[in-house]
Amino acid sequence: MGTLAPLGQMSAPAGAAELTRRQKAAIIVRLLLSEGETLPLRDLPDEMQSDLTHIIGTMRPIDRATLDAVVEEFAAELEGLGLTFPQGLAGALSALDGQISPHTAARLRKEAGVKLAGDPWDRIRALEVKDLVPLIEQESTEVGAVVLSKLDVGKAAQVLGALPGARARRITYAVSQTTGVTPEALERIGLSLAAQVEARRASVFDKGPAEMVGAILNYSTANTRDDMLTGLDETDAEFAEQVRRAIFTFANIPARVAPRDVPKVVRNLDQAALITAIAASMGAEGPEAAAADFLLGNMSGRLADQLREEAGELARVKPKDAEAAMTEIVNAIREMEAAGDLLLLAEEEEDG
Repeated sequence: MGTLAPLGQMSAPAGAAELTRRQKAAIIVRLLLSEGETLPLRDLPDEMQSDLTHIIGTMRPIDRATLDAVVEEFAAELEGLGLTFPQGLAGALSALDGQISPHTAARLRKEAGVKLAGDPWDRIRALEVKDLVPLIEQESTEVGAVVLSKLDVGKAAQVLGALPGARARRITYAVSQTTGVTPEALERIGLSLAAQVEARRASVFDKGPAEMVGAILNYSTANTRDDMLTGLDETDAEFAEQVRRAIFTFANIPARVAPRDVPKVVRNLDQAALITAIAASMGAEGPEAAAADFLLGNMSGRLADQLREEAGELARVKPKDAEAAMTEIVNAIREMEAAGDLLLLAEEEEDG
């Protein structure tokens, strides 16, 4: 271990037993920093950072025996520690980030007056261009310039290219005026923008409009689904296309399920529903028949032959029963995805 640099005038070294816990913590921090370690001290509460700074500023040199005793005590406490919990509501919210709903997290943060954890600008820099553009458009030119100056140059160029020409030129010029922004103002702007981003994510609806309509139509009959999509095409073709991409039906299985995952999917399906869906597709053409062939073609040959044989023994399947069986298969696949047992592929947009 390296030696500690003198922090003040020499005085009689203090034994480990005479040091307070805060002083011992300051010694560990000073030792790690002297060894070149980078510590996340900025994540500590302001008052704790202040206390640590004052303690380090008043400490005097210690001898090797005291240092070794403090390090050994620290190591012993770490080894005996079984589990730690975050301090306060802010720490709890950070620990549960992504596990509780954004709406609940935002409500708890607002009720307790808790700031967003970490550097707000890290959150803003992590946003995609499509999310940054509307955020900048609703702010003043000066704030837009500050945001632009905090982005990496590549993303900043993309944002400028997506903004209206006149607006982009005003913001570009305003960047030259950002040198006078104080650290306090920069933090306030960052916190305000990050709070807006958090509020958007904390919408009372867990799904976007297109996803919500798509989820509803997933459980609708084919006739109802086609009728709704036709109506949407007439009123808002762009939204209708978004809904189509959010819909997942039996016909979408070849595009959304990887061939290697078919055996795993089949093991989780109700065999009666699978046989009914195959029977309804036998001798037919169209996307449903293609989906049945996709499933049969990517499972073991013996199982595929068995399913075909059992499906062939069924009497003619009524359209209502066929649709119910296909819906049951789709629901089972959705449940596997929600449980993390299956990753659905993103369906590519068609050209044109």
